[in-house]
Order: sequence, then structure tokens, then C-alpha cells
Amino acid sequence: MLWSDPENEPPKELRDMQETLRRLGLFLALAMLVAMIVLGLR
Repeated sequence: MLWSDPENEPPKELRDMQETLRRLGLFLALAMLVAMIVLGLR
């Protein structure tokens, strides 16, 4: 697999994927926090 792009700048797909993963992780953390609060209030 040959990389024609410069090494200090990842391809667009990789950056988009990292952005999506970051958002998904943040969403999961928030969802778990809300779930723990709801379970704690019961």
C-alpha cells in the first residue's frame, strides 16, 4: 500500500473516521452517565 500523501497529513477518510469515532465515544460516555443517573434515582 503506497502513500502518496505527505506523512504529517492523514487522508480525508481517516480524519472523518477519527472525527466520527470521537463523537461516538462522547455520545456513549454521555449515554452511560445518563443511564447511571437514572438507575441511581430509582
